[in-house]
Amino acid sequence: MEDDIIAILDANRLMAISTMMPNGWPQTTLVGYANDGLLINFVVSRAGQKFANIQRDQRIAIAISRDYEDPGQIKQLSIAAEASEVTDPKQRDHAIDLLLERRPSMKKLERPNPSTAAVMRAAARIVTISDYTKGFGHADTVTLGPAGIVDMQAARPDDWGFTPSTDPRDDSGH
Repeated sequence: MEDDIIAILDANRLMAISTMMPNGWPQTTLVGYANDGLLINFVVSRAGQKFANIQRDQRIAIAISRDYEDPGQIKQLSIAAEASEVTDPKQRDHAIDLLLERRPSMKKLERPNPSTAAVMRAAARIVTISDYTKGFGHADTVTLGPAGIVDMQAARPDDWGFTPSTDPRDDSGH
């Protein structure tokens, strides 16, 4: 399962991240990321709401996928994670290098200034892996600890109600 998670992380560059605002409402924004195995690195502005939200409550939710023309090909992650700032200079530089490798067009920009930009790391705790190539609605849940996988729950049954068309004239699934 860990390899499946990393494969989806490696195949994408953009995530939706949800943090909790002081008024109790969630805030979701799109953020570029680069993973180092299961660790997810991203940069935020120190003056921004995301940074303030994470400073107050490090629990975040992440969704990673892309748009699929064929819903039967969907592979996506839903992640409950703990975010923290990367403060070690070597680890910070490594995270920035990973981000620049993932997005080469950003190399023309200055490296993030530590006084205005925070390099963050999200450590996944609970990951739901949706893989519709294994059946529409197929999802497995993995709980992670510092040493790796702690618990796995088998795939849940299809709860969407969609079923493939049995009409041989219809190869679109409609």
